[in-house]
Amino acid sequence: MTISVATEQDTFALRRCGRSVAGVLGVENQDQVRLATALSELGRDLLTATALTVEFAVTGGVPAVLQVTMRWQGGPGPSPDALGAVARLVQVRRGEGPAAEYLVVEQTLLTSGESLAGLMEGAREVLSAHGGSSASEDARAQTRDLIAALGESRAQREELQRLNEELGETNRGVMALYSELSQELEETNRGVVALYAELDEKSRQLREASEAKTRFWANVSHELRTPVNSVVGLAGLLLASGADRLDEDQRQQIGLIAASGSTLLTLVDELLDVAKAESGRLEPVWARVDLRALLAELRGTLGVRAGEGVTLSIADPTTVPGFVSDEVMLTRILRNLLSNALKFTERGTVTLDVALREGLDGEELVLTVADTGVGIPPEQQERVFEEFYQVRGAHQRGRSGTGLGLPYARRLTGLLGGTLTLTSSPGEGTRVVVRLPVPGPPVEDPPQRVAVLVTVDDDEAYRATVRPLLGELAERIIEVSEGGRAAETIRRERPDAVLLDLHMPDLDGYHVLAQLAADAELCAVPVVVITSASTAGLEHDRLVHARAVLEKATLRSHQLAAAFAAPARGNHPGDHPGGPAADGRSVR
Repeated sequence: MTISVATEQDTFALRRCGRSVAGVLGVENQDQVRLATALSELGRDLLTATALTVEFAVTGGVPAVLQVTMRWQGGPGPSPDALGAVARLVQVRRGEGPAAEYLVVEQTLLTSGESLAGLMEGAREVLSAHGGSSASEDARAQTRDLIAALGESRAQREELQRLNEELGETNRGVMALYSELSQELEETNRGVVALYAELDEKSRQLREASEAKTRFWANVSHELRTPVNSVVGLAGLLLASGADRLDEDQRQQIGLIAASGSTLLTLVDELLDVAKAESGRLEPVWARVDLRALLAELRGTLGVRAGEGVTLSIADPTTVPGFVSDEVMLTRILRNLLSNALKFTERGTVTLDVALREGLDGEELVLTVADTGVGIPPEQQERVFEEFYQVRGAHQRGRSGTGLGLPYARRLTGLLGGTLTLTSSPGEGTRVVVRLPVPGPPVEDPPQRVAVLVTVDDDEAYRATVRPLLGELAERIIEVSEGGRAAETIRRERPDAVLLDLHMPDLDGYHVLAQLAADAELCAVPVVVITSASTAGLEHDRLVHARAVLEKATLRSHQLAAAFAAPARGNHPGDHPGGPAADGRSVR
């Protein structure tokens, strides 16, 4: 609907119409006052224009909008001050049509749809019924609006004050809670700091205990393994060379000595290897392995352990081409598995099968040890891989053991890059599968025999034990029993290699090695150090001139041959670069 505005009195009517229409259409009271005031100000400012009309319309959409369009012809139009004041109250935009200029004032509505259609009909009635009003009536209306606005403002101020009081109360509660939580957090932090201090102390104690254990293992290796090696070696020599001078009882007694010594040495070696593996110091010595010879040795040594009614069957495979592993570790893995199987099999069979198969990462060697023994309950099949754990039951009576066999075998298998898995059924037997990669790390072919080899060792029993092994490497062997005579003998004989014991009473291997390294004529002679102690506890900075440091208990001919052939690292006096250690790495 459209109304005309020509006089001052019409502007009063425009104000009242604008507020009434906005009220009917559901506009809030404050927005009604703003809209009415804006229309009144613009109407007064445009009275000088010609043909001023005001059109009320509602546009569709969501949300709906009440549009009040003021059109005029001629005249200066609304002043910038009036437009600025109105823009602070409502949305207003100015435009220019083909016949007249116009202003559009917009007010967003909260209602829509069918309810809005009914309200629009009421708005039309309000506009149709509007009449003129006087200045006094308009002033009274404005006064009423002002009073209403003041009352609403007072109510809002009181509500704001109430909300501020509630917010202050909430803030006090939050601050009290924050203070309480801060105190609790501080207490917790003090507890955590104390716990960390306790953990640090426990860690220090564990490190000290571990270091003490390592020193204990080193002492055990030196004090226990040396005599046991001698017992085993001498018993073997008596059985090999004195068979015609021994009667049957003596042969049996010496055989028992050799077997018991070997068992004790194996147990000591296992304990030491477990300790070294835990500390990360057990490393494989890679070399080509003659699998047929290894299995033949197991067949001979373990065949006598098979009880009455038990058949031991070990496969006799063809040589696996290019198979590389640590022969000592592999032997111990299979010996432990076969010994376990024999110990818990009263009747039936124990078998070791060998096969080459394709694995996920290439060809692998699969060694399967199966028995028809007592078996292992399902709930204990993982616990048997815990160190020193033994399955409880009547079948354990009369069967000695430490509980290290399976954990030790699995740990060694892992060091060789393989896996060990176990399946078992109580009363039906156990099956253990070892999978090892083929061919393994590359190794060089061992060198040819040397002409002259000097061995320096004060232990006569060990020299006798190791003599056959050295005979595989050298045409001529010269034995020196005192460290003080080593340099003189080496200077006189000019050997191709020297095997030097580290622990000797008069002049130990450290000093002998230092003498050779400082001598311009002798420093080029390859020296391999051997020891009964664990290599982890040695003074490696004093062994840099040695080609390698090897343990007596696991000494093998291929290890010595590879060590003697290693490139010389310290051929000049005072030049002591690191040489390879027992695992072929630098001893630094």
